[in-house]
Amino acid sequence: MGPLYIFTFISCLFLIVYGILIAWYLRAWTSIPPAPRPAAWRTWRTWITVVVAARNEEGNILRCLGALSAQNYPKHLYEVIVVDDHSTDGTVLAVEEFARIAALDSGSTVRCIRLSEEESSGMRSSHKKWAIASGIKAARGQLIVTTDADCVAQPGWLASMAACYEDKGAKFIAAPVRIADSPEHSVGGSHVSRQASSHQPDQSHGLLAIFQTLDFITLQGITGASVYRRFHSMCNGANLAYDKSAFEEVGGFEGIDSIPSGDDMLLMHKIYCRYPEKVFFLKDREAIVTTRPERRWSGFFHQRIRWASKADQYDDRRIFWVLLLVYLVNLLFAGLFVAAFWNSWWLWILLLMLVVKIAVEYPFVRSVAGFFGQQRLMVYFAVLQPFHILYTIIVGWLGTFGSYRWKDRKISK
Repeated sequence: MGPLYIFTFISCLFLIVYGILIAWYLRAWTSIPPAPRPAAWRTWRTWITVVVAARNEEGNILRCLGALSAQNYPKHLYEVIVVDDHSTDGTVLAVEEFARIAALDSGSTVRCIRLSEEESSGMRSSHKKWAIASGIKAARGQLIVTTDADCVAQPGWLASMAACYEDKGAKFIAAPVRIADSPEHSVGGSHVSRQASSHQPDQSHGLLAIFQTLDFITLQGITGASVYRRFHSMCNGANLAYDKSAFEEVGGFEGIDSIPSGDDMLLMHKIYCRYPEKVFFLKDREAIVTTRPERRWSGFFHQRIRWASKADQYDDRRIFWVLLLVYLVNLLFAGLFVAAFWNSWWLWILLLMLVVKIAVEYPFVRSVAGFFGQQRLMVYFAVLQPFHILYTIIVGWLGTFGSYRWKDRKISK
């Protein structure tokens, strides 16, 4: 058997294993039962602290806080703590003004705390983890819920989180995140919401928004499937909830505090190791938080490189092997493309494998897109596949060996 046939066999074998994995994700995703709606007469008993780490978010923070003040969860049972990570714009002033008006207008409790220079000196490169840890230290709630300053939550967000926490005894909850140009709901009346709307940036459309939305839909589907089946740890820090006592039991971010990213998945695995049956994915449309797409390709790549940078730090080796398989499959396409310049056989193998890859992935991504109400984007799925392969190869490499910028800070591996 010649080298040509051996490599063809290996290529097909990799694609078959990859296809089985995607089919498994699809079956797991569709098996997740929808979260039951909390009864209107329900008596809530969980005190919640929402922690929002913010750095230079003057243009986003009011939209975030406006949505948090409009939650249909009892106002006396939750507070919002914004932790300012040395912003150089008007973030702090905006939060403090919002807090003053919200207390009078809606009875919401919003506090702003600032990271000190002493804390910064010990941060190394783990700025966000230090900000969240500081917020948790100041928290009065028993359930910690985290989101990002550029996110907007549905009105039933906290109620959905609290129901999962109370009914299932959850210690860690991963919840869905959607990328969209604008939230699908508006924050209700009041002087506060008028302020928030005045700070909304212009919406943008185009290839970048479509590409990263489809990519994110895929990641969210894998998150839901893997957490539900307890296959591996995966989540997004823009929408998490965890028991404060569980966070303290596992030592918080201790042991992962030198890693730039990882306030989400690395923490999730620590809690999973202590409470393997108490980690859940909340498949509830009311639990979705919406964030806007990155406006520039450079910002998008830096964001994804930051996410990929923690891949070699996972204690959960299951996710490592999954990521390695995905990376090798995409790298295989690049190898076939180069080889096609010398032998047209590889071009036909490349095209055949690309068609198979699209056919395998399409039902899974379409199912997840349906949950997020974004099925219309599936018309672009096949067309963007070659670019997505190239993107995966570049981001995976730079996430391991490169550097990136986050919040005006350069962080190296």
